[in-house]
Amino acid sequence: MKTFALAMTGASGAIYGIRLMEQILNAGHRLYLMISEPGRMVVSMETDLKLPASSTAIQSYLTEYFSARDGQLQVFGKSQWTAPIASGSNVPDAMVICPCTSGTLAAIATGASRTLLERAGDVMIKEQRKLILVPREMPFSGIHLEHMLRLSRLGVMIMPACPGFYQNPESVMDLVDFVVARVLDQLGVDQSLLPRWGMEDLDDRD
Repeated sequence: MKTFALAMTGASGAIYGIRLMEQILNAGHRLYLMISEPGRMVVSMETDLKLPASSTAIQSYLTEYFSARDGQLQVFGKSQWTAPIASGSNVPDAMVICPCTSGTLAAIATGASRTLLERAGDVMIKEQRKLILVPREMPFSGIHLEHMLRLSRLGVMIMPACPGFYQNPESVMDLVDFVVARVLDQLGVDQSLLPRWGMEDLDDRD
C-alpha cells in the first residue's frame, strides 16, 4: 500500500479528480485529499456530488461514497498545518493536483505556500518526490507556459487534461479515463481503464 496526496482546485474538470480518487482508493492505497473552496463548488456544479463544507464532513461523505476503509481517506483543510503533508519528514509517495488552476500553478512555481495545498506541493519539490499537475485551461498564456517550464525543469510532471482519440472513445467517461489512466501509470498504480498501445487490435486507418 502506498500513500498518495490528491489536491483538487477550482478549475473545470472536477470529474478527473473524482475518477482518480476512486481508482486510487479501489486499488487499496491510502489517500490524503485537499479540496479548495472553489474546487468544492466546481465539484457540486459539474458532478452529482454535493460535498459538505468542513473537511471532516467531506471525509465522512467520501469514505462512505467510495466504500473506503476506515482511515484510508484523510481530508485536510487549507490551514491544517499539522497535516503530515505539510512536513518533509512525512511526505507521501507522490502528489497529484487534478484539476490544477493556473493560480495554483503560479503559486507552486513561485513557492508561495499560502495554503496547505501549496505548501504540500512545495514540500514535494524540495524533497524531490513525484509531483504531477493536471492543468485544465485553454488557451495557455505565456505566463502559464513559463510557470510550466520552470516546474518541469524542477522535475514536476505537467500532464494537461488532453485525452487522445486513438482508442475510439464512445462517451465522455472514455475521455476522462484516458487522462486518469495516464496519471495512474505515472503513479505506478495498476489500471484497466485504458488498453496498452499495441496490446489489442486497432482499426486499419490507412
